[in-house]
Amino acid sequence: MKKLAITMGDPGGIGPEVVVRALNSPEIRKICTPIVVGDAAVLEQALALLKFPLKLRIIKSPKEAGTARHSIDLIHQETKKKFQKKRPTPEGGGACAGYIIKAIGLALNKRVDGIVTAPISKEGLKMAGYRWPGHTEMLSELTKTKDYAMMLVGGSLRVILVTIHTALKNVPDLITRQKVLKTIRLAKKACDMLGLKKPKIAIAGLNPHAGEAGIFGDEETRMIIPAVKRALKEGIPASGPYPPDTIFHKAYRGEVDIVVCMYHDQGLIPLKMIAFDKGVNVTVGLPFVRTSPDHGTAYDIAWKGIANPSSMIEAIQLAAKLKV
Repeated sequence: MKKLAITMGDPGGIGPEVVVRALNSPEIRKICTPIVVGDAAVLEQALALLKFPLKLRIIKSPKEAGTARHSIDLIHQETKKKFQKKRPTPEGGGACAGYIIKAIGLALNKRVDGIVTAPISKEGLKMAGYRWPGHTEMLSELTKTKDYAMMLVGGSLRVILVTIHTALKNVPDLITRQKVLKTIRLAKKACDMLGLKKPKIAIAGLNPHAGEAGIFGDEETRMIIPAVKRALKEGIPASGPYPPDTIFHKAYRGEVDIVVCMYHDQGLIPLKMIAFDKGVNVTVGLPFVRTSPDHGTAYDIAWKGIANPSSMIEAIQLAAKLKV
């Protein structure tokens, strides 16, 4: 079975709880060998909160990881400074960055087969002095990956994004032929990771009605259509651009395998509509598998024992299936 490094996430958020809840699920132990990267004291608090009959087993290397049902293998990364729960803090931001850096090192050195990251706070990262706006940018820089994209998976819907974390007013200027083409290529890579033999890749337009032949905008004719034509010449089964208000329904019905979206909310709104509790974030293009639950730190419900682990469970299950 694959060995997966699971980062604990922001210790002040729901990360420790959803990790513990997920590893208490029998189905997870059947498909992978999970290894948590985090703080032992924090995980002990999560175990006490949930009253789960699990024991922590601190290990130094993934080679020591076992398959015992009632224990959690942990590579301990001590949080040196005290942190406050239920809010972003410099201490929490620094701690979760440390967990991710450790997990990336394990994956790059082939000591684990992939990583699953629990939620972090972008504000906490910034407070700790890090410049990365999120996991995706952090992973790409630390692995020296130039071509990468964020794919979200939820139920029958898969979306991959041309632009990620940027103000909406910036999006039109960021839609270039090369960026769209790069994302189409990564959509094909994502389909390969999923084992889809004959994928159907659909490209969404940027504007209403996909521009309506330039009446509502010309990004489709200037940037998107040339990128689709180039992808077809490369043998990639791409089509579009399609009106954004119809293509997601087709994807939901299984008529296409993945939708290339022009901006963050274009893809995330339909996905969260149908799979709010089970969405999974995948970074495509990295030299290893990386997934994450598609939700945040949820400070408002953190450390109350009520966080839903469904998305974390889905993220671990998908990481166990994907191939790079």
